[in-house]
Amino acid sequence: MAAPRTALLAHLQTWRPYTLWYPGLVGLAGATLAGSHPTTGQLLVAWAAPTLGWVAGHYLGDYYDRDLDALSKPQRPIPSGRLSPRAAVATGIGCVIAVAVLALWANWRAVAVAAAAMAGIVAYSRVLKGRGLSGNLIRGVLTALTVLFGAMAVQPWPPWRALPFALVFLAHDTASNLVGTLRDVDGDREGGYATVPVRQGVRRATHTAAALYLGAVAVACAATGLVPKDTAGYLVLLSAAALCGAGAFGLLLRSPGHLAPALALRAHAVLVAERLVLAAAVVAGGAGTAPALALLTPLLTVSVITQSRMRARHEFPAPLADGGPTLPDPRP
Repeated sequence: MAAPRTALLAHLQTWRPYTLWYPGLVGLAGATLAGSHPTTGQLLVAWAAPTLGWVAGHYLGDYYDRDLDALSKPQRPIPSGRLSPRAAVATGIGCVIAVAVLALWANWRAVAVAAAAMAGIVAYSRVLKGRGLSGNLIRGVLTALTVLFGAMAVQPWPPWRALPFALVFLAHDTASNLVGTLRDVDGDREGGYATVPVRQGVRRATHTAAALYLGAVAVACAATGLVPKDTAGYLVLLSAAALCGAGAFGLLLRSPGHLAPALALRAHAVLVAERLVLAAAVVAGGAGTAPALALLTPLLTVSVITQSRMRARHEFPAPLADGGPTLPDPRP
C-alpha cells in the first residue's frame, strides 16, 4: 500500500497544487473576453485545456531538469526516485494529447494555438530556461497564448480586445518567472543555467522584473475601457492585485544586496496568489464580479494553504525547508 501512496504523492507534488488553478482561470478570462454567451462545454474547455497543458509542462520540465534537480533539489519526485523519468514523460505526453483533443473539439483553429504553447513548453524546458531573459519571456508568451486559446474556445477567432490583456499576462508572467529564478541562483550556476540573476546579478534581475510588472499593470489600467461588462469589479480586483504585487516587489527591492533564497521564495509566493487575483479581475470585467469572486475565493484559499504546506519542501532540501540555515549569497 505504501508504494501506490508514495507514487500518488509524487504526482501530486509534480502538479504543484498551489499553481494549478492559475492557467484555467486565465483561460476563463479569455473566454469571458469573447463577448458572447459561452456554453458550459466551451467554458470547460477554456479551463481544462490550459490546466492540462500546465500539468504537462511540469512533468516535462521536471524530466528535462532531472540532472539539475539532482544537484540542488534532490528531494523532488524524479531525483528522489519516487517518480520515474519514463512515467513523467508518459504522463506529460498524455496531458498533451488530451489538450489536442479538447482543442479540436472546441475549435479546430485553436489546435494551432495549443500546439504553439506545447512547443513553447518544450523549448523553455529543453533550451531557453538557462538562456537569460528569453526563457522568462517564453513563459509570458505561454500565458498570453492561454488568453487567446480561452477566447477561441468560444469564438472562431479571438476578438481584438483580448490582445491587450494577452499583453498584460505576457509582461506579468515574464516578470513573475524572472522573480522565480532569484531563489535558484546557486543551483542554476552550478548546473550551467545562465539565468538573468546568474549573468547580471540579483539586483539587476529584480529591477528588470519590477519594470515588467509595472508595465503589465499600466497596460491593464489602459485597457479598462475594453472590458465588456463590469468595469468597477475589474478595477477593484486589479487594484487588489497591484497592491499584492507592490508587497512582493517591496520585499525584494528593500533587500540590501544579499537576497536569501527563503525571502525570494516568499516574494514569489505572494505573486502566485496575486496572479489569481489578476486573472479574476479580467473574469470580473467579462462576466461580472460575482462569478469572479465565486471562482477566486476557493481557488485562492486552496492555493495559499497548499503553498504554505508543500512549496518550501518542494523548492528546498529538508534543512532549508524546515527553517534551517539559508543558502550563502549566490552572487559572484
